[in-house]
Amino acid sequence: MSSETSISKAPTLPAWQLFALAGLVGATLVVVVARGQSPAAIILLSVVIFAAAGVGAAALRTLLPFIGGQDSLAVPIVGGRARAAIEREKTLVLRSIKELEFDHAMGKVSDQDFADMAGRLRTRAAGLMRQLDEGEAYAAQIEREIARRLEAAAPPPAAAEARAGRFCAQCGSPHDPSARFCAQCGHRLVPA
Repeated sequence: MSSETSISKAPTLPAWQLFALAGLVGATLVVVVARGQSPAAIILLSVVIFAAAGVGAAALRTLLPFIGGQDSLAVPIVGGRARAAIEREKTLVLRSIKELEFDHAMGKVSDQDFADMAGRLRTRAAGLMRQLDEGEAYAAQIEREIARRLEAAAPPPAAAEARAGRFCAQCGSPHDPSARFCAQCGHRLVPA
């Protein structure tokens, strides 16, 4: 058993939660340390600390893609809106790849630029497709919708029995409800 499989990964704290926690701790320290100050001064210092935490979170989110931390910014699939946004972005990325290929074929883009841009676009498209495939909750939602539609499309039991009484069980041809034998195949009909 390798060390990778034997060690379970502990859930990590997202960066924005870390900065929110730091802001709360800082504001609490301001309240404890600033005894005797006016309430307006304490509130102003707390707001400044929360603003600093917000700036730190924004700076981290801005700089993280440059150092290769793209995966931590992935949008979790929680519902239809997020999935629709991801599918829309996937469509745009795939369209951009087609346009880039066309421009390269027309000679508007150099080979080196084409390879660089196409690589990045294809990596992004693959990531979006992987993210769409991971939506297990979405697959369960589709299964529930299919089951609901099948139940709605199924005839009620009384209609199924009435239909069974009007059709031959052997050949399936319709017959008169008062008939004792099928007019097509001669099979004895069960009275309804």
